[in-house]
Amino acid sequence: MEQSSLFTLGQRVHSSADPRRVGTVKFVGNVEGYSGTWVGVDWDNEGDGKHDGSINGVRYFQARFQNSASFVRPQNLSPGISLLEALKLRYQSQSTKQEEDEMYVLSASNKRVSVELLGKDKIQDKLSRFEELNSASISYLGVSTPGDPAEIRASVPNLKELDLTGNLISDWKDVSTMCEQLPHLVALNLSNNLMTENMIGLPLLKGIRVLVLNSTGINWSQVEILEHSLPVIEELHLMGNKISAIKPTSSSTVQGFDSLRLLNLEDNCLTDWNEILKLSQLKSLEQLYLNKNKLNSIFYPHKNKIQELLGNQESCEESYLLFQNLRCLLLGSNKISDPASIDSLNSFPKLIDIRLSDNPITDPGRGGLPRYVLIARLAKVEMLNGSEISARERKESEIRYVRLVMSKSLDNPEEINRLHPRFVELKNFYGIEDERPSVGAAGPQKMASGLLSITLKCVASSVGEKLPLTKKLPATTTVGKLKALCESFFKLKSLKLKLFLQEEGSPLPMLLDDEMASLMDIGIGNESTIIVDEES
Repeated sequence: MEQSSLFTLGQRVHSSADPRRVGTVKFVGNVEGYSGTWVGVDWDNEGDGKHDGSINGVRYFQARFQNSASFVRPQNLSPGISLLEALKLRYQSQSTKQEEDEMYVLSASNKRVSVELLGKDKIQDKLSRFEELNSASISYLGVSTPGDPAEIRASVPNLKELDLTGNLISDWKDVSTMCEQLPHLVALNLSNNLMTENMIGLPLLKGIRVLVLNSTGINWSQVEILEHSLPVIEELHLMGNKISAIKPTSSSTVQGFDSLRLLNLEDNCLTDWNEILKLSQLKSLEQLYLNKNKLNSIFYPHKNKIQELLGNQESCEESYLLFQNLRCLLLGSNKISDPASIDSLNSFPKLIDIRLSDNPITDPGRGGLPRYVLIARLAKVEMLNGSEISARERKESEIRYVRLVMSKSLDNPEEINRLHPRFVELKNFYGIEDERPSVGAAGPQKMASGLLSITLKCVASSVGEKLPLTKKLPATTTVGKLKALCESFFKLKSLKLKLFLQEEGSPLPMLLDDEMASLMDIGIGNESTIIVDEES
């Protein structure tokens, strides 16, 4: 049999020299000016090829990228191996002498000393007994078919977790075959396998609780079909699939998925929060991952909008609670820029863990809100950007926030309530009186906010280590004035200074770059720490 007959259009293949170099067959035949038969491959990764499917002015196929296509001799491509062949290759093959020779460390005299893994033979023996294998990872081994179904069941009857990342599987029927022959399988990872759109006749995958379909090319219409085959699914990962819309098939919101606790839609193309609201009736959903999308705002609809969204399909009061069990919402690396989006998160009934990092609204350098303001505006949140909010941090943040709002000289209660919905509640809770200075004939009658205890830490490299200083300063002290004081405190007359506010829970200190802003304007509270550095 000619090797070229092993390949057909649309087939998934990998380079014989590198199983991680995976692509799709787009052409089989003669290439003008070259002898013999060639296979045209559109590689998955941009840059793995040399052109876009045309050569010497003749187009043979259209590749996805300008440099993802190659013409390859059939003997330099692999159509893949079976699941069992991959398992034997990974778990039953012995180390070659060359591999063992490469296991060494260098001694003090720069000589090679061989390394022997203690217990290696015992571990290898256990892994090679397939009947005892509970978890298997055979990523990037070129698996393209299940192989003999009966042999799968007989060989690995107790397999519970299977990682098939980066192989050549594309047909959902093959996935079904593997799942049917692995009765105890609960977790399956098919990431980086380019799956076909045809899912007709997909049977029940009745044991699968965790399914990972990252970068598989799946769309939401296919997800809806999958729902009928996944009666006990608890985690569904759909990262990197260019999903831009949630399209329910039989309702205005996504139905079913009764056991789904975690849905991962990171690194997709979602831009409109209305699409996310279509997931709001997933009753068991506790974690929703939306990092690295293109969302620019968030909102929790009013009752009339909820009725419109649900299409009056439910009359029970509980149905009005959208995302009724959602506890964790990851929104990092989006385009959220408005404070109203932050405030809307308070309406989610059980939301306590939020990620908002790498959004304009959380970047003080771009006019966003510092951590303490986010904490104060988010009443129920216990974890922010992966950092736990302590009771002390919450109290200090809320008090600082109240003083910050009071410094803005907003006299219209309706305007204050619109811009700062929690202000009145927090002001009353902490019993904070309006302390803005009043000016009479004799000058200011009261110093705003009294004195603040501030710890100053000098880290300027050119002056060496200096002990921190704690000073009592008026809340009306401006950043410019504080710089001048620091020059005096630390004897830094010849340096141009930068000041940073070090906040609990924040990985990086916040630059204080507005010289006219007062400590109260910035929201700096008692016992804060300010870092004093020099401009580079």
